[in-house]
Amino acid sequence: MTKTTNTGSQSNKQQPSVLENLRPLIVDVAVPLGSYYFFKGAFGMSTFAALAWSSVVPAVRTVWGVVKERRVNGLAALILVVNVVGLALSFVSGDPRLMLAKDGAVSSTVGIGILVSVALGRPMMTAGLRPFLVKGDAGREAAWERLASGTAVRSAEFLRKERVFSVIWGLVLLTECVARVVGAYTIPVDTMVWLGSLLLVVAICLGMVICGGAAAEPMARLVTDEVQRQEAARERELAVAA
Repeated sequence: MTKTTNTGSQSNKQQPSVLENLRPLIVDVAVPLGSYYFFKGAFGMSTFAALAWSSVVPAVRTVWGVVKERRVNGLAALILVVNVVGLALSFVSGDPRLMLAKDGAVSSTVGIGILVSVALGRPMMTAGLRPFLVKGDAGREAAWERLASGTAVRSAEFLRKERVFSVIWGLVLLTECVARVVGAYTIPVDTMVWLGSLLLVVAICLGMVICGGAAAEPMARLVTDEVQRQEAARERELAVAA
C-alpha cells in the first residue's frame, strides 16, 4: 500500500502543469508578437523599430539552442525569420499598397515555414496543440509520447493527423497571404486598412474550425483511447499476478 502511495506522489510531482507545457509557445510566439504590437502601440515606435526590438527574444532563443542545446529551436527561428523579413520589407517606403501587402508576406513566411516543418517530419504546430490535448495529465502525456514515438498501436493514424494539423494551418496562412496581397492592390487603401485585420481574424477562426474536425478532435480521441488501452493492459497484468 505504501509503495503505491509513494509512486502516485512521485507521479504527481513529475506531472507537468499546463503552464509548463505552454511555456515554449508563450516564449517563442506570444512574447515576440505581443511585444511587437506593444512597442508599436504603446511607445509609438515605427514598424522597423518594433520589429527590431521584438526580435530580441527569438534571436536569443535561437542562439541559445545552437550553442547550449546543440539544436535549432524551430518556433523561435521561424519568428526570427518572420521579423527579419518584416525588417527588410520595412526599408521599402512611399507605397501604401506595398506596405499593406507586407503583412501578407509575413504570413506567407510563417505558412511556408510550417509546411517545410511537415516535410522535414517535425510538424511545427504540434507545440501549440499538445498542451490542449494532454491537459497537464501524466497519463495523457505518456499516451501522447507513445503515439508520437510510433510505439502505440494507432501511432500511424496519430502521426498522420499530426501532419494534417500543421498542413491545414500552413495552407490557411498562405491563403490569407494571397487574399491580403490581392486586396492591397485591388481594394481602396482606406478599406484595406481594416479589412486586412479582418482577413487575419477570419483565417484564424477558419483554421481552428477546420483543424478541430480534421485533426485536433481525432487526435484527442486517439490519446484517450491509448490511455484506456494502457489502463486495461495494466489491469490484466494485475489480474494475472493475483
